[in-house]
Amino acid sequence: MVIRSLPIFVGVFALAAAPLSYKDSMQQWRRATEASLKADDGWLTVSGLFWLNEGTNKAGQGEDNVVQLPEGSPKVFGVFQRSASTITFRPAPNIRARHNGVPASAPVQMNYGAKPDLLTFQDLTLFVIKRGDQFAIRLRDRKSRMRRDFKGLHWYPVQETYRVEAKWMAYKNPRMIAIPNVLNRVDQQQSLGFAVFKLHGKEYTLEPVVEGQQLFYIFKDLTAGKETYPAGRFLYSEAPVNGKVILDFNKAYNPPCAFTPYATCPLPPQQNRLQTRVEAGELTYLH
Repeated sequence: MVIRSLPIFVGVFALAAAPLSYKDSMQQWRRATEASLKADDGWLTVSGLFWLNEGTNKAGQGEDNVVQLPEGSPKVFGVFQRSASTITFRPAPNIRARHNGVPASAPVQMNYGAKPDLLTFQDLTLFVIKRGDQFAIRLRDRKSRMRRDFKGLHWYPVQETYRVEAKWMAYKNPRMIAIPNVLNRVDQQQSLGFAVFKLHGKEYTLEPVVEGQQLFYIFKDLTAGKETYPAGRFLYSEAPVNGKVILDFNKAYNPPCAFTPYATCPLPPQQNRLQTRVEAGELTYLH
């Protein structure tokens, strides 16, 4: 039985299958970027970073705690115990925290890494991060002031001229490059090569590091400290295809340090400081 006439069916199918324009796809990507920032596990909820000492680290509301919880939290929440690279949490009596969703009524080990264990209590989430040979508790608060006061992101107008095809210059063997960060540390990260491209009639290079299946570029240009974030911006590209990579600077975005003082952001290495203006991507967050 024919339920709908063929012309209507074809029209609906064509409408659903119509590809987005470049500008529309960029607006969709930017909306998703903002939604990710505002999410329960987004950077706007990050409201604390507490470096752990060897031994006992008290947690609760008040300055006498190493891990200081926000106003309204229990004054005595528990203890984070560090023994070399092993971190455990022991809750205080009557504290109904959960460890990976399971009630934590006894000491629990806090594993860290790409998918760390999560300790949750009311609107708070705590987990361990490792930076070099140091360990810290990072705190998320779903009711953080930064999330409540968020005013939205701002961007340069989308310009297809800033979506450039670059020549990929692969290293014979992967090499480690020095990436500084806001903690005045330098990490060694793997690089597979560098991209050579043209902007405004001149040739430039960017050297990314490997992140999963993508290439991650930490760069700075002459708009930094004026229209864009002073420390620089981030950009991803897909892996090279036939010796080419696409650098879409319309997707250049601010590091999390633009929104929270509790991030440990990498900084652009010297070779990624472009002596030109890249008037594309995200503008400084002024709120």
